[in-house]
Amino acid sequence: VGPIWRGGSHGEPELLASAYRESLRLAMAHGVRTIAFPAISCGVYGYPVGEAASIAVGEVRSFLQSEPVMERVILTCFGQTVLDAYLRAVAQPA
Repeated sequence: VGPIWRGGSHGEPELLASAYRESLRLAMAHGVRTIAFPAISCGVYGYPVGEAASIAVGEVRSFLQSEPVMERVILTCFGQTVLDAYLRAVAQPA
C-alpha cells in the first residue's frame, strides 16, 4: 500500500519509494523474476501522477542496476494521463 497524498510534507515521497523498494526486495527474496506494479497511490490516494511516476521509474531502475536477476518489471497504467506520465518518466535519463 502506498501513501495517501497529504501535500507532500508528510514523508510521502520516501514512503512511496519504500513501497516499491520493499516490494522488489521481497520479490527477489522469494525468487520472483517478473513483477507488475499498478501506479501506486495515483488513484484515490491522490498522489500527483508525474511525481509518482518519477519515483516508481527511479526505484525500479535503481533496483535493476543493483539486482539484475529480476527479468521483468511491468508498470501498469490506468488511463492516458497515467500512461503519459510514466512515458515521460521512462524517457528521463537515469
